[in-house]
Amino acid sequence: MIGRLKGTVAALGTDTVLIDVMGVGYEANAMPRLLQKLGVGEAATLSIETYVREDVIRLYGFESNHERQCFRLLQTVQGVGAKHGLAILQVLSPAELYDAVAAEDVTALSRAHGVGKKLAQRIVLDLQSKVGSLAEQTGEVLTLTARKTTNATTGDLALSARADAVSALANLGYDGVEARRAVALAAEAMDSPGVEALIKAALKDLAA
Repeated sequence: MIGRLKGTVAALGTDTVLIDVMGVGYEANAMPRLLQKLGVGEAATLSIETYVREDVIRLYGFESNHERQCFRLLQTVQGVGAKHGLAILQVLSPAELYDAVAAEDVTALSRAHGVGKKLAQRIVLDLQSKVGSLAEQTGEVLTLTARKTTNATTGDLALSARADAVSALANLGYDGVEARRAVALAAEAMDSPGVEALIKAALKDLAA
């Protein structure tokens, strides 16, 4: 199984990159966000997820092993295919995805092309118990996920208030990632804030 490719970019397609490794060309599917960073003739090192089926062998390239592990985690959810996984990682980094799952932020997941509300809800439900341990393994710095793994009642209440505030802002039409960032900043500036206080402070930040 191929897990890593290091070589020269031979060609770029709409959703693929061709890596020349000592004269052998390997074509890998990749996100637009990654493809935009690559240039023909330039050196590149990609983490690779290899899919083997009866009729095809397909490679998926990622900028980091963290993204690759996140992509693999998404595939454990029923109904989530490789295209869904790439689409989600196009709009959310691994840390943002873990936080979205921890906060039950369906809106953030639904931003990905081809991911509807029902599939986003299934992703949240299936991955709730898994993201904390994976984030710890990969060394991701999280905001909501880290607090959710604490066993203190105060921490649980704070997490609930933050999640509710993010949900309220998302319902108002704000981007889920920006809403979580604003709520996290607001929470850091206050001592045990309630939902309403978090929303008001976050709205000021978002308006600025």
